[in-house]
Amino acid sequence: MIVPPIASPRILAGIDIGTLTCRLLIAEVAPSGGLRELRSDRRILRLGQGVDRDRVLHADAIKRVVDTLKAWRQVIDGYQVEATIAVATSAVRDANNREEFLRMVRREAGFQVEIISGDEEARRTMLGIRSGLPPGVTDLLALDIGGGSTEFILDRPGQQTVARSLDIGVVRLCERLLHHDPPTREEIEQAREWVGRDTKATVKEMQGYQSATFVGTAGTITALAAMAQQLPVYEPARIHNYRLTLAAVQELEQRLLKRKKTDRVGLPGLEKNREDVIAAGALILVTVMETLEMSSVLVSDLGLREGVLLHVAGAG
Repeated sequence: MIVPPIASPRILAGIDIGTLTCRLLIAEVAPSGGLRELRSDRRILRLGQGVDRDRVLHADAIKRVVDTLKAWRQVIDGYQVEATIAVATSAVRDANNREEFLRMVRREAGFQVEIISGDEEARRTMLGIRSGLPPGVTDLLALDIGGGSTEFILDRPGQQTVARSLDIGVVRLCERLLHHDPPTREEIEQAREWVGRDTKATVKEMQGYQSATFVGTAGTITALAAMAQQLPVYEPARIHNYRLTLAAVQELEQRLLKRKKTDRVGLPGLEKNREDVIAAGALILVTVMETLEMSSVLVSDLGLREGVLLHVAGAG
């Protein structure tokens, strides 16, 4: 009998170039789909600043991202990486000068960046989420609040995944509506109306979402989970699979919306440089949860960054 060789793990690197945050993950990906992190980093670089208004990526924002990618290129070169995958999402999708940005990244950092659609972003995010769920969780309604867009994903075994991307994110909401510091009552009401209206329209196409486990991923939700626990430093083990209640998010939202950006600095659990968008993120999450009548959300520290690697490894 010929025994087939045992497949060895592949070392892959993934980069998620988001509207607000850029993320790096270098990991061993097992044939079974398991991930073992070797190195990770994330930086709030605000690539999408002004894109909603001007439809272009600004030179200072591009420089911040390219400089970070050049540094990450050196980090990646220190590992025996089989392949590196870089994806860009909402801000780059929406920018009229995206080709110029892609050429600059390719020329200066050596990365070929794939611009993925909102639906593809949702699909790969679900791959990442599913790789770290607690036992017994099958049907999922996932929420991914980003800087420029928000993804809703209904995923049930044996059924077609339904993914919808909304052009609402924490950066876009701040730039379009939340102009004062802190926001005025009228601005808050307008923001709630926008988020609630679009959320209702989205879930009309998602039959049976009420019975699915509600899961949230990405920086807004993980930051709120850290704040709810008043963590002095970010602890993935205490954030991943944490059950964040609506009551806790409502309390955080009220505290954040009443404070100026400068008064949010140093709040326990709040990541540095997220002070100006966290109130918008809390408002989005509260409005979505109230609209969907969800009393809590299961927090996932895994998402698009992990899903990018699993996609390349053939896990989905």
